[in-house]
Amino acid sequence: MGMKARELGFPFEGKCGKWNAITDVAGVEVGFCTVIEGESSPGTLPESDFARTGVTCVLPRGHKASAVFAGRADLNGNGELTGTHWVDDSGFLHGPVMITNTNSVGIVRDTTAKWMLEHDYFFPMRGADGKSIPGYGFFYPVVAETYDGFLNNINGFRVSPGHVLRALDSAASGPVQEGNVGGGTGMRCHGFKGGTGTASRIVKTAAGEYTVGVLVQANHGAREELKPFGIPLGKEIRGESCVTGRLAPKEGDGSMIAVIATDAPVLPWQLSKLARRAGLGINRIGAGNGSNSGDIFIAFSTANENAYDDVCSRVDLLGDLQLDPLFRAVTEATAESIMNALVNAENMNGRNGNCAFAMPHEEIRRVLKKYKPYLDEAWRGKGMA
Repeated sequence: MGMKARELGFPFEGKCGKWNAITDVAGVEVGFCTVIEGESSPGTLPESDFARTGVTCVLPRGHKASAVFAGRADLNGNGELTGTHWVDDSGFLHGPVMITNTNSVGIVRDTTAKWMLEHDYFFPMRGADGKSIPGYGFFYPVVAETYDGFLNNINGFRVSPGHVLRALDSAASGPVQEGNVGGGTGMRCHGFKGGTGTASRIVKTAAGEYTVGVLVQANHGAREELKPFGIPLGKEIRGESCVTGRLAPKEGDGSMIAVIATDAPVLPWQLSKLARRAGLGINRIGAGNGSNSGDIFIAFSTANENAYDDVCSRVDLLGDLQLDPLFRAVTEATAESIMNALVNAENMNGRNGNCAFAMPHEEIRRVLKKYKPYLDEAWRGKGMA
């Protein structure tokens, strides 16, 4: 399943789960469909059948239909996350979280709605007699996006219902593929090839031990901003600049989606606070200052399985004073997820001769070795040496 950034020497704090992925939260499943079609032709506009894109799916409790408590937050709003008015009002997420490119939100949303209907993945409406009515209900699929038009012929609308269904039906637990996969296929990040990344943390509170997992679609940040642990990594890495044709966005433009999962018994307003900490994770790596970026986050809890009830339900609530470890976990796992996306991405030739290069591992090792005295000193300053 590729390499984790910490294997290259990045000194991430905290204890991660077995997979160091969002799927370390029990029950969470992730699926992908990657769409790569056609050859890049330098100096020409892309053909209509050219694609470098895809779809990512996160199922909060796997293929079991179940509502989960949820909350969301924005760092910058130049992007889309559908269905969030009902998440805000009800405090529940009723279905999958899907991620794709900007122009494919509609087809992903509609296909997901049909999939939910066909798989009874929703709570049915009830008639006047209180009995459920088969096939009737309402649900608002949650679909997020980032813009992949630098590499993908985004106006070709190449994501099809079949691609969406493959992402949904392939969702599984266990290790998660990262880099050029699913909705992250055509993304750039900090001037390098970006994409999908994930990480997790195990945290201890007075109420017990919990897991926090994050999955990101990283398509944000300028190269000069890439400064994990304060190291000017983007400036220090030699070569590997993106090749751009006539069609290229401004350096640093783009977006990032973060999906946050936990098994801690936290309620919607607390989940919104957890979601906000994803912005701190972005900043730890060195971005979060672009007005043309859509940095949008959603968080859910798999605890309180029977919370959604038409009459009355009782829920467990983790006290607010116990949230600090979860806040740190979101921040740390978001930062590590971004670096995992960068470390696992591969070179990609895109539309109009554009090309995004992967961040070279040998250069990362060289830069980390150069700054090792600085990192060691910082580590000692935290009492970790």
